[in-house]
Amino acid sequence: MPYKEFKIEKLYYTIGEVAKIFDVSTSLLRYWEKEFDILKPRKNKKGNRLFTKLDVKNLKMIYHLVKEKGYTLDGAKQKLSSNTDNLKNNQRIVESLQQIKLFLNEVKEDL
Repeated sequence: MPYKEFKIEKLYYTIGEVAKIFDVSTSLLRYWEKEFDILKPRKNKKGNRLFTKLDVKNLKMIYHLVKEKGYTLDGAKQKLSSNTDNLKNNQRIVESLQQIKLFLNEVKEDL
């Protein structure tokens, strides 16, 4: 029986990896951690921040509001506290549409 490769998903991401994902500086992530209560990365014995998938999802919402929509930090805080369910639903829709777009681009290249 052939060996099946499977993708190992990480449980924790370092601050450098998360900064690369969002193309922002690590200092901005540390600042957002202070400003937004929903960001609670764990810290190891050395004090290095370890972000979970939930932290990355929360960062996606913050990034979308601040960088893409142009909200101020106070405005983003208010939006997150009042409409978290609506924001999460909208984020899922955007992610699924992006996946569909990638799939359609792959199909287009194969033609």
